[in-house]
Amino acid sequence: MVMAGAAVLLPALGLVALMLAGPSSSADPAASPGAPSDTSADVGFARDMSIHHQQAVEMSFLVRDRTTDAEVRRLAYDIINTQANQRGMMLGWLEMWGRPKSSGARPMAWMGHAFTPRGDGSLMPGMATDTELDALREAKDRAAEVRYLKLMTTHHRAGAEMARAAADAAGTEEIRNLAAGMVRGQQSEIGLMADMLRARGSAA
Repeated sequence: MVMAGAAVLLPALGLVALMLAGPSSSADPAASPGAPSDTSADVGFARDMSIHHQQAVEMSFLVRDRTTDAEVRRLAYDIINTQANQRGMMLGWLEMWGRPKSSGARPMAWMGHAFTPRGDGSLMPGMATDTELDALREAKDRAAEVRYLKLMTTHHRAGAEMARAAADAAGTEEIRNLAAGMVRGQQSEIGLMADMLRARGSAA
């Protein structure tokens, strides 16, 4: 399990380094022939959802280490694997297209309503704030489970909305298919998490 965690965290560290280094050049000469434009839904979604997914992976690692509940740990493990793999696919497509993995544009500009981060760690709708992540780190057992399930439900709802937009607006079959699959998968998990919260005497 430690090796699996390291495999996911290494790409995450690379993304952090890219973000700290500032926006990369988006000049067209670097792009592959026929690649979607730098301002396209395909490229914008791949960048934004990669960041959105990474926080879901982070939260799932946190709860996995703070509870022994088999059901919650199984959900966390599924989210870690699914979203880390999807993130890898999106970053791979950006690489193949010759598009930078980070951008100076505001998140979700490709959707027509750019989001301005508030400086609290929540870079896009649905993402947890630094304070919420700290609270999850401090929680244990049932408290950690409920906090995680609530945060992840909010995270999934916003992620599914972004994926719907990409499924409708993307020009590449790869992004349309991936985004549509994300909507189905995250909606299913939202229903599962609602049941899990009710079983723990809470509500989403």
